[in-house]
Amino acid sequence: MRVIFLGPPGAGKGTQARRAAARWGVPWIATGDMLRGAVAAGSPLGRRAKAFVERGELVPDEVVIDLVAERLDRDDARKGFLLDGFPRTLAQAEALERLLAERGVALDRVLDFEVGEEELVRRLAGRRICGRCGACYHVHSSPPQAEGRCDRCEGALVQREDDRPDTVRRRLQVYRAATRPLVEHYRVQGLLEMVPGEGTVEEVFQAVLAAAEGGR
Repeated sequence: MRVIFLGPPGAGKGTQARRAAARWGVPWIATGDMLRGAVAAGSPLGRRAKAFVERGELVPDEVVIDLVAERLDRDDARKGFLLDGFPRTLAQAEALERLLAERGVALDRVLDFEVGEEELVRRLAGRRICGRCGACYHVHSSPPQAEGRCDRCEGALVQREDDRPDTVRRRLQVYRAATRPLVEHYRVQGLLEMVPGEGTVEEVFQAVLAAAEGGR
């Protein structure tokens, strides 16, 4: 399987990607994690990315594309992969197509997770982070035992600035504007499948399997 997961922040892609990658026996390639890992490791690509991260700038497409190309050439990705967080733009999608064509392979499916805006705001705005140890909680789905205090270290829980409701709505607007051409690109190619992202984890996972494996 060679699959891309698209969807806004808070859609639950990571949870589903972990399960789907295990089922298909392919690596889950999350570009955000890859960038952080490359920077921490001090690799040549990581050093290129670090300069932009330190200035608070977006990492350029060419750096992200080189990172993905390097990852796709590892042995565990030769029989398939699940991309999460890439591509984010039409230019990145076109670059990915060139990379795959050079390797003589093609995408099987692109899954776009559909979640209503109010549910996304509820999910993201409910997140709380321990200011001391970094542990994550959610006021609805995984609250701490004592309100406002971390179960691990009793540190104070805080809400990140980018998880405040008004900020979340702006993030969603930016996401949708940036990815609309990407979604249409894959729709025209006949690769796009919509996945309802609301429901239990198991219900969404079954929808993922139906969308990705249909007709196989």
